[in-house]
Amino acid sequence: MKSHTISILVENRPGVLSRVAGLFTRRGFNIESLAVGTCEEPGMSRITAVVIADDEIIEQVKKQLNKLINVIKVIDITDTEHVAREIALIKVAAEPGASRAEVMQLADNFRARIIDVGTRSVILEMTGDTSKIDALVQLLCPYGIKELVRTGKIAMPRGSKTISPKK
Repeated sequence: MKSHTISILVENRPGVLSRVAGLFTRRGFNIESLAVGTCEEPGMSRITAVVIADDEIIEQVKKQLNKLINVIKVIDITDTEHVAREIALIKVAAEPGASRAEVMQLADNFRARIIDVGTRSVILEMTGDTSKIDALVQLLCPYGIKELVRTGKIAMPRGSKTISPKK
């Protein structure tokens, strides 16, 4: 069992996401991460799903996904060279003084942006791979994380390889 990043090109129609997620649910898989948005193809969206499963099961799931109405293309990009990112917003307790300065220094070290400063907290915006965001979150825990929200992982293959309906 390993983490798989699946990219699914779909027609941008009501109910498509529900059918895709339902397929994973019926197979008994928890979707670790899910991101959906419009893409370069008019009338289409790209779904990036991260699921933990073995290679054989993922092959079966890909075949079943390809049979769904409105699904154009399905690719497991786990073992191909790809770029992957997620975004996190982290609200951290940061009283004025040393505590706030330390949080701001951590943000700077991780190239996170401070997007809001309150009287007793700051909100950081972090873009990076999952492990980098996990590391920052762990280092911020002692200061008191008041709120945390993360997008799902988004990914695309490196180089000239594309996930488009053509091909």
